[in-house]
Amino acid sequence: MIVGGGFGGLKLANELRKSNFQVVLVDKNNFHQFPPLIYQIASSGLEPSSISFPFRKLFRRRKNFYFRMAEARSVHPERKILQTSIGKIEYDYLVFAAGSTTNFFGNAHLEEEAMPMKTVSEAMGLRNALLSNLERSITCATEQERNELQNIVIVGGGATGVEIAGVLSEMKRYVIPADYPDMDSSQLNIFLIEAAGRLLSGMSPESSAKAEQFLRNMGVNVCLHKKVVDYRDHKVIFEDGMTIPTRTFIWVSGVKATPIGNMPVGCIGRGGRFKVDAYNRVEGMEDVFAIGDQCIMTGGDKEYPNGHPQLAQVAIQQGKLLAANLKRMEKKKALKPFRYKNLGSMATVGRNRAVAEFSKIKTQGWIAWLLWLVVHLRSILGVRNKVNVMLNWMFNYFTYDQSLRIIVYARKAKEVREREEREAQVHWGEDLQDNPPTDADRKE
Repeated sequence: MIVGGGFGGLKLANELRKSNFQVVLVDKNNFHQFPPLIYQIASSGLEPSSISFPFRKLFRRRKNFYFRMAEARSVHPERKILQTSIGKIEYDYLVFAAGSTTNFFGNAHLEEEAMPMKTVSEAMGLRNALLSNLERSITCATEQERNELQNIVIVGGGATGVEIAGVLSEMKRYVIPADYPDMDSSQLNIFLIEAAGRLLSGMSPESSAKAEQFLRNMGVNVCLHKKVVDYRDHKVIFEDGMTIPTRTFIWVSGVKATPIGNMPVGCIGRGGRFKVDAYNRVEGMEDVFAIGDQCIMTGGDKEYPNGHPQLAQVAIQQGKLLAANLKRMEKKKALKPFRYKNLGSMATVGRNRAVAEFSKIKTQGWIAWLLWLVVHLRSILGVRNKVNVMLNWMFNYFTYDQSLRIIVYARKAKEVREREEREAQVHWGEDLQDNPPTDADRKE
């Protein structure tokens, strides 16, 4: 059983295609999404279907493969049972590959107020908020409200923060003057906030400095050494007392592993990631594995003593090796330990601007931007999706425009809402039988 159809889970399922295993893939969505381009949905550059691909179409005509749209709730390793939103599922081998979610570092109020951008649905919500705030800013009654609506604050100086700041800056320069002739686009301010001393901390200082230079030249207000502690009365509040008024508060500052209930406390490491050995087996658990963002391997790979970076390539390589090791286990052969091969990292800042690093090569500017385009276009699933994305990019490049600025609020049907409520109640009842509540649970 594979929990999660991200890069790692998908690779594992594909590598087991010609094996004797029966594979069950469990995911709360019925599609695979391509996280590196989610920010382009938020900025109206791509439609959601261009970076999403249905699991059932991916595995069509595949024997001994089953997909179940459900959310993993808890695991009972002593009985080899996974509790999900649709009931219990038995397994022989269980692999957690559910990736990560936005990390608010324990600040519940920020989690309630900020707009994350980790999934396709969150990006669509952010797109609606951005466009709605622009519409409201030209009709609002007070100057204070107008300032709040026209200030965009992005917290997090990683690749996602840099990319969304860059694309919004280009939107301010090319799109706003054409779409909103009665708006003074110079009053639209974009702030990129980073608590550390530089952007893109996972890359070299040279690439970080170049990305910062690109953004500043594009009009982005880059604020380093600034820690956000709260958001009150439409104001982002910093540790030093400084505030920025805004109603577009975007949070992309770090991630944490997707939690699973009933996991032993001893196997959970930094960032909520499951501790695994060199073979991706969860410590202290039999026949339970974890790959990608959901795991941390601190003792297996000497080059990464504090764990591997939470990147797509790590998940893909772990998924591929785990598939081979599962086949070896069935044949009673020795397992191979995981060794990460760093294929490089890159981030785009905007048109003709990007930074890229490989084993011995660092490049910035147009060449890095072209490499970024090629790598991401190759990685998207489906020929139709590749063509759609390429045509969208070409259209945007030559026209300096995006044509997807539509505000649409999805509403779940009554039948779906009622079913989800029933499933939640049933799961709660079953979970009480398996795990009687403690005093702390009752208090909560």
